[in-house]
Amino acid sequence: MLVLDAGNALFKSMTPGGDPREKARAELLLEQMDALGTSAMAVGARDLTLGTAFLSLATKEAKLKLLSANLVDARGKSLFAPSTVLTVGGVKFGVVGLSPEGAVVGQKGVVGKAPVPAALAESRRLREKEKVDVVVVLAAIPYEDALELSKEVGTAADFIVQSHEGRGMGMAQRQDFASLIPPGERGKQLARLELTVGGKGPFVDLSQSERARSGLKIVEDNIQRAKARLEATQDASARRSLEASLASLENRRKQLVLEAGGSEQGLERTHHLSYLHLGADVPDDPALKKRVDRLEGSGSGSH
Repeated sequence: MLVLDAGNALFKSMTPGGDPREKARAELLLEQMDALGTSAMAVGARDLTLGTAFLSLATKEAKLKLLSANLVDARGKSLFAPSTVLTVGGVKFGVVGLSPEGAVVGQKGVVGKAPVPAALAESRRLREKEKVDVVVVLAAIPYEDALELSKEVGTAADFIVQSHEGRGMGMAQRQDFASLIPPGERGKQLARLELTVGGKGPFVDLSQSERARSGLKIVEDNIQRAKARLEATQDASARRSLEASLASLENRRKQLVLEAGGSEQGLERTHHLSYLHLGADVPDDPALKKRVDRLEGSGSGSH
């Protein structure tokens, strides 16, 4: 299992000083993310509230790697590693981090460069130089920027995991090659992406394949009915209408066949997205709960 975080995990506000417990809360979150085996986290806007120096110091002894391919200081020097390479289950993953574009609030000289070119350059380097099997971009950037990246990235990346606005759960979206993944909303859910890695080409969404197979059965039934009606109809106008409908159904059938992932490549390279809800049915760790209670209070809305 590879545990990753798309960022925006540490602070409630991007402006420091709004909560006297914000530092202790962020330190606890980082500590627990590391204890859970989180390998990498993108640096998002809600992770920079107390500055880059705080992040570096708070993770100095941690295995967790903070990533940003586009966050630089006043001299243009990268503040965090742009990516990391991890091998899990015999599969070599290249993981890229992205931060939002523009000046960082309260951080003199700290700027996020344009995320799309930075992600493209680092993803291609991982493909060509590191020879990774899968490229994952942890994109702590606005949804529209992540959507643009999914259209522009080409074959350089396989998955783009986006966080910024707290969009919650959703379905994987594949524009061409890369799939855009919603990771859940601010710790309320845990997104689980199960992969079958083999062959080449884009990953086939098994959830989409299941929906496509169901739709394919309906379309094929409609094609047979349209053909039967066409054979039984002599009226020229009615025949033209049926022929147009049949052509449309055949086109839809071809599209659904592709979405169903019937090719050999599709069976070798698949993903399935699901979510674990972190609600009351998930038991608390008693010692950790006491620490959280001291920070948040058991009756608070943030607990």
